[in-house]
This record gives sequence, C-alpha cells and structure tokens, in this order.
Amino acid sequence: MKLLFIGDSITRCGRHEDPEGIGSGYVRLIHDYYKTNRPTENYEFINRGVGGDRIIDLNARWEQDVIQINPDMLSISIGINDVWRQLDSRDQKQIYPEEFEHIYVKLLNRVREKTKAEIVLMEPTVIEEDIEAEGNQKLKSYVKIIHKLSDQFEATLVPTHQAFLTFLKAKADYKLTRDGVHMNSAGNMLMATTWLNNVNVNDINLKIRGSRREVLNDMKG
Repeated sequence: MKLLFIGDSITRCGRHEDPEGIGSGYVRLIHDYYKTNRPTENYEFINRGVGGDRIIDLNARWEQDVIQINPDMLSISIGINDVWRQLDSRDQKQIYPEEFEHIYVKLLNRVREKTKAEIVLMEPTVIEEDIEAEGNQKLKSYVKIIHKLSDQFEATLVPTHQAFLTFLKAKADYKLTRDGVHMNSAGNMLMATTWLNNVNVNDINLKIRGSRREVLNDMKG
C-alpha cells in the first residue's frame, strides 16, 4: 500500500536529509507508528513536501508528484503559505480563497479521474501561536474551503487547525512551533496524533484489497 504525503515545508521537514526520504516531522511519526504497529503490512510511505509551496505550486508538480506515483492514499496539507505570503510578501501575486478553492478542486478532480487514491485533506495549522493573530483570522476562509471539499470529494478530513486552536485555548506554557509556523517536536506530534485519530489506514487497506479481489474475480469470470 502506497501512502503519499504532499504539502509545503511543514510536510517536507528534513526529507532531503533523511536516507529514507521521509524527514523528521509528522510524516515520520505516522510512518513509525504504522511500521511498529503493523509490522507485517507492506506500507510504503512517500513524502513530497516542498518548502514555500502554495496551491499553485502543487498544481505545477501534480502530474509528476501525485498522478505518476499513483498512490493508494493521498494526504494533502496546504494553505499556510497561501496566507503567509499575504503577510510577509504583500507585493507578490496572492492566492485568495476563491482561487485557492478553484485550483484545489481541479487537483482533486484529477486525482479522482486518474487514480483510485483515497484522499485525506488536512486543515492548515497556524500562523503565530495566537488565536487572534491576523494570519489565523485569514486562515479561517481556507479551513472552510477544505471542509467543503472534504464533503464534495468524500475525503477524510483531518482537523489540524482546530487541534492547534484547542491547544492554544488551553493556554499551556509550551510552544508547538519554532517560529510561529514551522513545527517543533511537540507540534509534529500534535499533527501526527490528529492525523492518526482521524485516518484509519487499515480500513483503507482492506478497501483496496476488496477492490483488487473484485477485479480478479471479474477477470476470472
């Protein structure tokens, strides 16, 4: 079973320095969980996170990094840079919610048309560890779009943004990021546990096996 994770630097998280190409972030924690809890399963984890990526950058590499890989499960985490660039690079062409949704729909349509992948949509996390920060206010529209698309495409939703807000509301004296955006080990753990609590890879695997049996039965018939 081939599991593909795609997104920005939060997903990338050292994958180029890792001999396994998985990195040291939330993808690594998910990988290690399944490798130790399902040792007999043949899970292949692929990380295609690229630092600085926005939805338009995913669009530019979608054929090579998703369609050609043809995963059984595709997990997407995008949206932070679409908002962050509005704060730190105001002279750059911006991707506002309407265009973000338009491109995201196009990408998901291609997945449905070209692959049989089960889709997992992750909410963007946070910009600054402050609920009232401008970045987190702007993220609300993007989070709503991802909820809408999860319904439209019958995808599994991972409420990562909500998990971070819940933590921030608790006012714990502990940081989740190194700079307000990029995760420290605790932030990666929160992302991974939120993913694991909402995605059942075993169910997806059983579904895939059932589909393959149906194909083989049709061929025999």
